[in-house]
Amino acid sequence: MQREFYLDLARQGLRMPIGTDLVLHEKDDVDGILVDGYRLGQVVEEAARRYRTPLAVPHMDLMIEKTAMLELLDVPVKQIPTYHFSAPPSAEMVETVRHRLYEAPLNRRIQAQAGSVAYIAQYTDLLPIGMTIGPFSLMTKLIADPIAPIYLAGMGITAEEEPEVRMVEVTLDLSTMVILRSMEAQIEAGARAVFIAEPAANKVYISPKQMEQGSDIFERMVMRYLRRIKAFLDERGVDLIFHCCGELTDEMVQAYASLEPVILSLGSSRVLWEDARLVPRHVVLYGNLPSKRFYSDELVTREQVVQLACELLERMRQVGHPFILGSECDVLSVQGCEQTIKEKVQAFVTCECG
Repeated sequence: MQREFYLDLARQGLRMPIGTDLVLHEKDDVDGILVDGYRLGQVVEEAARRYRTPLAVPHMDLMIEKTAMLELLDVPVKQIPTYHFSAPPSAEMVETVRHRLYEAPLNRRIQAQAGSVAYIAQYTDLLPIGMTIGPFSLMTKLIADPIAPIYLAGMGITAEEEPEVRMVEVTLDLSTMVILRSMEAQIEAGARAVFIAEPAANKVYISPKQMEQGSDIFERMVMRYLRRIKAFLDERGVDLIFHCCGELTDEMVQAYASLEPVILSLGSSRVLWEDARLVPRHVVLYGNLPSKRFYSDELVTREQVVQLACELLERMRQVGHPFILGSECDVLSVQGCEQTIKEKVQAFVTCECG
């Protein structure tokens, strides 16, 4: 798409949650839908229609690519959710993943995700969007304690000197390989934009103090892999929608903005009208209502959601930066709290602000 398309949505005052999970969990056969591309596509369409957006944002499941990678390495299914590498993946393991990504059938969930994109592309007038986890966030799901080796790398310790640093670097390479294959399948199915969710690439894992002291650790561990992804998308004429809802420094926000996404989605820890000075005006800012707290009235009430929404709209109007009001992340369905969450989502989508 032309970047102007997204800027027009901002000018038109689009408001939308990342709400596919809410619609999905209204259905009786959630597990079956998640492996059925056609039915999953119908859910994505229903969410877009409900929230009156032309953007068909897919279901966000940040375990898909981890599961796909570990299936290729013959890890037993029951072990996958909690599995971590105990040593740097060997050259043989890397080659196995590389070979099987193209020679073996794709993971069922990746197939379904691609199938949902194909449904949107073939049967609707909505914008088909792909979805993947980011490389750094996938790496953190594969290593039990990545913080220590990342800090060592920030001190200048190399992969040749420290096996734990090598484990992080090899795992990042593996993660990027699997993510690119997942993206490729979704682009072949018709995705015209890809939503990259990189929530772990934040100051919990990357030391702001090291960055302030001149370390290039954020560039080496996060940005260089994201730049590979951006180049991959650019080569195919596919837009980048980038999301990080973690705690960030200004420097991290600026780095993400340098990827030139069409939309930059940030969490509620950030003050968007202040971040506007860090982000080029041709990049639409998205977010960042505290949707992770919508499940409880003790954490945030419907009235407070409306107040926060109106403040965001007014402040962003004042700074003049293109903006789409939305959730800080995907709005998850929480059992027993479904109606409370939906009412708050509906409140910010439809509220009138003075």
